[in-house]
Order: sequence, then C-alpha cells, then structure tokens
Amino acid sequence: MQPITKSACLATLLLFQIFYSQKISKKLEYKIDSTILSEFKDKDEPGGVFMVAQKGKNLYRKAFGKANLELEVNMTPDHVFQIGSMTKQFTAISILILEEQGKLNVNDPISKYIKDYPSGDKITIHHLLTHTSGIKDFTKMKTLSSIAQKDMKPEIMVDFFKNEPVDFAPGEKFEYNNSGYVVLGYIIELISGDSYESFIKKNIFEKAGMTHSYYATDRQIVPKRAYGYHKKESGYVNKTMISFSIPFSSGSLMSTVDDMLKWQNALSQNTLLTSIESQKAFQKYTLNNGEKFTYGYGWHLKDINGISTREHGGSIFGFKSMGVYIPEQDIYVIGFSNCDCHSPTEITRNIAKMVLENMKN
Repeated sequence: MQPITKSACLATLLLFQIFYSQKISKKLEYKIDSTILSEFKDKDEPGGVFMVAQKGKNLYRKAFGKANLELEVNMTPDHVFQIGSMTKQFTAISILILEEQGKLNVNDPISKYIKDYPSGDKITIHHLLTHTSGIKDFTKMKTLSSIAQKDMKPEIMVDFFKNEPVDFAPGEKFEYNNSGYVVLGYIIELISGDSYESFIKKNIFEKAGMTHSYYATDRQIVPKRAYGYHKKESGYVNKTMISFSIPFSSGSLMSTVDDMLKWQNALSQNTLLTSIESQKAFQKYTLNNGEKFTYGYGWHLKDINGISTREHGGSIFGFKSMGVYIPEQDIYVIGFSNCDCHSPTEITRNIAKMVLENMKN
C-alpha cells in the first residue's frame, strides 16, 4: 500500500472544500428562492437581482421578474440598477481617500472649504459623514419639487438648503441626512479639482475593476439598464424623472451585483485605502453626551444574532437596494429591485441570517 503524500492530502482537502461549498450553495438555494419569491413572485412584473458571496466568491446569484415591462425583457444578474443611498458608501470612502492623501482631515470644519456656509466653523466633515450635523435634509423641504428636474451645479444645490434653520446642534444627535452627503460631494470636487463623477470613476470604479458602474443618467446609453417602475392602483408606471444632480453624491450611482461584490472585495483587500484609514468607516462613534450610535461613515453598523454587520440600503424613484456585509465570515449579500414597490431590505437581511445559520449546521 502506497503511503499518502502531503500533496495527495491537500488535493483531497481541496476537493472536500469544493464539494462542501457546492453543498452549502445547493442547500441554501431552495430557502433563498422561497424567501425572495415571497415578494418577487410574478415573473411578468418588475423584479430584482440577489447575490450571496463568501470570501469574494458567489454562492448564489439569481434574477427575478422583468427588467423592462414594455419590451418584455427578462431580468438577468447582469442588469444595471440605480443604487440610491448606497452611493453614500462611495462618497464616504472618497473622503477617506482624500484624507489619506493628506488633502483634508475629517475633523476639519466645513468652513475651511466652503467659506460662507452658515455655522460652518462648528460643523465638521465628521458630522456630515455620520449624519450628526443637524443641517436640514433637502428631501424634507416642500420646495424640492421646484428644482427636482433642473440640472443643478453642486454649489447651487448646497445653496438650496444651506440657509435653512438647523434641526439640532452639531453632534447632538444622529438623524439620517441626505444634505450632508451632498455637501461632502461638493467638498470632494473643491479639494480634488475634479467632478464627483470623474473622481469616483478614477479612484474607485477603475481601481476596483467596476466596469459596469456609472454616475446615473437617463439620457446616455447604459448597456443592460434595468428600467425603474412605480406601482399605482391602475398598474405599473414608468418611474418619475428627476435630475440626478439633485441627489448627487447622496444617491446618484448605478451598478450591478457583480460590481458591488468587486466593491466589497476592494474594501476587504485594502485596494483603495490602508486598513487603518478604511476602519474609520466601520467604527461606531459617540454623540456630544458620550452616547454611541450605530453608524460609521456610509454604513449602518448593526448585527444579526449578535454577529456584527455593515449594512446600507437605497431608495430612489423606481429602485430600491440593500447590502449586508458580515466581516467575521466575509459574507456579502446584495439585493436590487427595479420597482420601489418591492423592498429588498428585509429579504437581504433574512438571507444573510440564513447563510449564518447554515454555516452552523
């Protein structure tokens, strides 16, 4: 009988790992399908795409429903969606890229860059990143409809809300705020001398290999674009048109689930930032009274069954998105919908919970 060599043992172990991962994927498939189909059950309606990955590799990747109702185009995992507020992740990391380059400090007051911003000497970049600035969220302003379809330069967009009364003093409380991330986008342009769109493309999309991600547009041709819908009493209608200069750096990016996995991998592998700098995005901070809150820079910091997660969703006319990353197990779950009548938020969290529970068995 021949002795078992070390190389043979390694080969056997590798085959076992491949078999085991495939078994996990198959075991999860029925449960995940059932969970998604509870919301995305009609193949002739707007649908979505969901992906589960571990250690940078796909365990599950499926599309449901239609990408275009008028042309009866089936959804595929390759379709491009507007990701709404998941854009904030990219804005936050862009700020940290500039900090690592020595061009700003997150503790800088915004008056250092925007001289005439009211109380700008008291509001820091950190306050904007953590939604603790107290400035008025433009999405709650009644006058928003008057500019919704206008192309606004970032400076003009900031002018739209900067003189509104503040809701609270900087650092006093956490309150989710789109205006703060618009200001951050404007600061990125001022410091870099580049447009936000170009900065993201050169410093993130290209470095991470995200070849199917864009600054949103309704005019330019976007290959494999999923079209967005609303649901009314009479049925589905095409999404409301807005100028993407309004949400700007708080919600105007487009991507695919594959590209979002490349994004997560780039973060995990420190492709864009050193680990020391990137960890600033993933830690909890405190309010003025010392109370901790569960938001870092561009991510909600939560947990599933006591295991820490980094999460963020997005909602913009016709689209919803949700991503959950579990650092301890290097698990990433992402879900997109092309109708704002279907939310992937709870589905994505439930899938992440299933994957964790499956790993215990």
